[in-house]
Amino acid sequence: MKEPMTKYGYEKLSKELEYLKTKARAEVAKEIDAARELGDLKENAEYHAAKEKQSHIERRIAELSDILSRAVVVDPKAHAHNRVAFGSTVYLIDMDTDEKVKYTIVGAPEANPSEGFISYHSPLAKALIGKEVGDEVEVNLPGGEKVYEIDKICYEDICFT
Repeated sequence: MKEPMTKYGYEKLSKELEYLKTKARAEVAKEIDAARELGDLKENAEYHAAKEKQSHIERRIAELSDILSRAVVVDPKAHAHNRVAFGSTVYLIDMDTDEKVKYTIVGAPEANPSEGFISYHSPLAKALIGKEVGDEVEVNLPGGEKVYEIDKICYEDICFT
């Protein structure tokens, strides 16, 4: 399955992968060598901790390699935002409370719901994709069933912190 993301998200993951391959691997190899010199490996906590760290690094390298191999870099500025799409900023009105909320739909690696960035794969984003201003959207969220009305759809510069 393709993984949409912004150029920022792609570069962020690429930098992390590069760091893990070039620096983290070498650092943990040194830790393993140093721990080996301490003697008996069966009861060597430093050795086991370093091997666990190495395993974590290798898993993350595999995960990032997989995500990046499926990545599709999308420039949200290039799309009309008359319907909700990747990169759209959507202003919603909670139909129960009249509370207004704002979300921007981004790639999974960039998602940060507390900052208003929701993953393209999230239940809310899936419910919003393709909808227009004035549409009502029902979505089952962890806090329960919510009904929103789409108040505004636009592109706003995405500023990740």
